[in-house]
Amino acid sequence: MKISPRFAAGLAALLLVSGCYARTSEPPAQIIYRFDDHRYLELVGYYCQGALNYVDTKRGIKSEIVNKFYQAFGEKYIHPSERYLVIPHWDARALMISKDYGSTWNVASISGDHAPSSKEAKSISVVNDRGYFLTKDGWLYVSSAPFDDLRVRKGGSGIDYIIDGETKHLNPLSAGPSWGLDFVKEKDMPNLIYQYLSNWQDFP
Repeated sequence: MKISPRFAAGLAALLLVSGCYARTSEPPAQIIYRFDDHRYLELVGYYCQGALNYVDTKRGIKSEIVNKFYQAFGEKYIHPSERYLVIPHWDARALMISKDYGSTWNVASISGDHAPSSKEAKSISVVNDRGYFLTKDGWLYVSSAPFDDLRVRKGGSGIDYIIDGETKHLNPLSAGPSWGLDFVKEKDMPNLIYQYLSNWQDFP
């Protein structure tokens, strides 16, 4: 029997959807993004959502990023970096990040007068351990360079700075989170204490 191209395409689509929605005794696992030949994201669950794992077969790492309700990000996603990892959700105003090759995970915020959700992203790129979140209306949010300004970490000297001719002092542990845990846009830098930190200089 000859099968028409239209019917074959419809059958293929049906099989794809059924694979996503099928319910078995054990939640199915599927690779939803592959970074390279040894690193990938694995979704475990039904109806195209569930727990999300990060796997690095070369380093022997398998870690859980989200334990339920994760839905994959569907826009452009470029991620050659290995130490610093940024994982977006389909619709969230924060990002999951790792600074140790995927062994442990934290939440990174998106700061500013408007914190965009991942649904507003045109692309997310992570290059040289630095994240770039580009919105559909053209705003670029960037994470810090991949190191801390030790002057404002525990035991540091702090930073002297001048505002309106008056010298002020920025104490250690009072300059926001450590590197990689915040995304900001260049327009907001003059209003942020980050402008005085070494890991926020040379904004892309």
